[in-house]
Amino acid sequence: MTFPHKDSHDRGMETRRSVLGDDHVNQALAAETDLSADFQSYIVEAAWSAVWSRPGLDKRTRHLITIALLAGLGHQHELELHLRSIQNTSTSPEDVREALMHVAVYAGVPAANSAFALLNRIFGETPTKNHTDD
Repeated sequence: MTFPHKDSHDRGMETRRSVLGDDHVNQALAAETDLSADFQSYIVEAAWSAVWSRPGLDKRTRHLITIALLAGLGHQHELELHLRSIQNTSTSPEDVREALMHVAVYAGVPAANSAFALLNRIFGETPTKNHTDD
């Protein structure tokens, strides 16, 4: 495939790799077909170059915004991908917890509940025991 905006594509790929990691990007590229090639190019240029590479917000902040939006919209597959890559943007599970509290208020408790379940599954959290005052 040729890229009409090579600089934009290269910038987007660099950002995509820095956020999601080389393993994920390499797998996505290996799975690319003639049918999906234009879509993959669109993702790189529209999301990773035009938005993620903009000045004004750091990658950690952009990652938290992305996670909150994916959680609020119920996009579990993409949410999992971004949760698994938070270390690449110096984002902690505790940061995500705080973003998901906003999801609960502004997008609904069921959306946040699903996202918290995924966060717990990925980071191996076990339920805390109920504590009672003795």
